[in-house]
Amino acid sequence: MRDSKRLLTVFRALSEARQQALLDYAEFLAGKEAVEVAAAPPTEPLPIPRPAQENVVKAIQRLMQTYPMLERNQIFHEASAQMTRHLIHGVSADEAIDELERIFERHYQAHCETRTKQG
Repeated sequence: MRDSKRLLTVFRALSEARQQALLDYAEFLAGKEAVEVAAAPPTEPLPIPRPAQENVVKAIQRLMQTYPMLERNQIFHEASAQMTRHLIHGVSADEAIDELERIFERHYQAHCETRTKQG
């Protein structure tokens, strides 16, 4: 509140041209902030349903879209291990996808806990 009174006092002391420049700048900053908020990834998983028939690669892509707030590099190793289990060790696609969903959910829960501790 004190800052807004100070800003109003400074604004009133400016010439009309500088008042307009200050308003233009304030609107620029407000627009920039709105863009940054819009560009920020969502904080909740997106509701992307699992299709009845899905391969492991498509599942990884779907889960990356479902959890855009997660750091992909942190999940890559575990996701690759599931792909290897499926392709090399013969684990069914459904079983590998089930495990991928658990991995993403676990990383999301850790992400939420980190945000809670920081916030």
